[in-house]
Amino acid sequence: MMMMISMESAVVKLPPSLRTIKLNPNRKNRILRTAPFASSASAPAPAPLSTDPQLGPGSLGHLTRPDFPILHQEVNGKRLVYLDNAATSQKPAAVVDALRNYYELYNSNVHRGIHYLSAKATDEYELARQKVSNFINASESREIVFTRNATEAINLVAYSWGLSNLKEGDEVILTIAEHHSAIVPWQFVAQKTGAVLKFVNLGEDEVPDVGKLREMISKRAKLVVVHHVSNVLASVLPIDQVVSWAHDVGAKVLVDACQSVPHMVVDVRSLDTDFLVASSHKMCGPTGIGFLYGKSELLSSMPPFLGGGEMIADVYLDHSTYAELPSKFEAGTPAIGEAIGLGTAIDYLSAIGMQKIHEYEVELANYLYDRLSSVPSVRVYGPKPSRSVTRAALCSFNVEDVHPTDIATFLDQQHGVAIRSGHHCAQPLHRYLGVNSSARASLHFYNTKEDVDDFIISLYDTINFFASFK
Repeated sequence: MMMMISMESAVVKLPPSLRTIKLNPNRKNRILRTAPFASSASAPAPAPLSTDPQLGPGSLGHLTRPDFPILHQEVNGKRLVYLDNAATSQKPAAVVDALRNYYELYNSNVHRGIHYLSAKATDEYELARQKVSNFINASESREIVFTRNATEAINLVAYSWGLSNLKEGDEVILTIAEHHSAIVPWQFVAQKTGAVLKFVNLGEDEVPDVGKLREMISKRAKLVVVHHVSNVLASVLPIDQVVSWAHDVGAKVLVDACQSVPHMVVDVRSLDTDFLVASSHKMCGPTGIGFLYGKSELLSSMPPFLGGGEMIADVYLDHSTYAELPSKFEAGTPAIGEAIGLGTAIDYLSAIGMQKIHEYEVELANYLYDRLSSVPSVRVYGPKPSRSVTRAALCSFNVEDVHPTDIATFLDQQHGVAIRSGHHCAQPLHRYLGVNSSARASLHFYNTKEDVDDFIISLYDTINFFASFK
């Protein structure tokens, strides 16, 4: 049963976590914008901190917002402020049009037909693969395997490469900050092979301890699985160094690039990583498709992950032979429209320029961190930005004595601000930090300084509201 609290002309539906709050029967139940905050006087939101022209009216965020129809609406009577981009990004009109064009004009299966529609669909599908290859600077397009998402891509490596190459006593090195999708498949593989999973903790700056990581990569290590950018801490790992340390002992490296590929230049040849995964839906493309990059010699040596149509050369009653890369790993009818939509998203991002996107987001990230960390009783996780430390454009945080889900619910229902609450598929990291969950505001290049300002003003109002029950 959810508590209903009447407030002037509005009704706020608060989640079950508020059942423990005892309301004062003598207090009028409404939003108190000047209510006490914690033990201090009322806490009005401070004026914006930044006068940086890069964040002003002509910024990248202002220039690209018109391309995203979903952003131009009201939610619960307020202008939508979408700050949940680490969970999924919004899609420009060009991507929506590409999906519509496929289904309206040349919907057909790929690789199997000789008629016009099938040939057109096949050409566009394979062109999308080439676009992905170019985007991350792979050596050739056959090093790109389309998967259902990044999770499936990691599972592909785990079950195909992992089960074939790991044995009892071999070590897989990870960090405490990995996404569940980068942990659970290797737990399965370890149970089957006897391999050992070893985890690197955080250092004093709340970044995975790179020094300890280097020490842990011994000759027993066969694989290092690391994120490029943390979806909780906003920290960025030096992947090129990690790859160098791993290769020195003959180990392979798998990079979870879900939070980096959409936001910065990622060059797999420069990084020299063995495997890399990413998801379309975080890079302005459709849901339901991701990709695995793998060095061609590794992919060629790996057995298929799934069996069925498309991944075969010949099928006999007692055995089968397999197709060449990348078809060997793409069993069944693929997500054709979604791949084409991903290709269009890459066209859109490339037209802007990933370096330009990255530079703008760094300024926006610093602005978000400065404003949020100045709010009383707020604890922001991850490193403090500096000249030598670059944070990604997200902040996970907690407010003293207020549950993250209550914060997210109030921000949505009263202010139209969309953030995330929960463990963000990183329960081991949250346990290490001593909390069950956190709230998270995450930005993309179509966000603006005004979005951050609206979020901070709304957060002050949210905190004051909950403080009024103390």
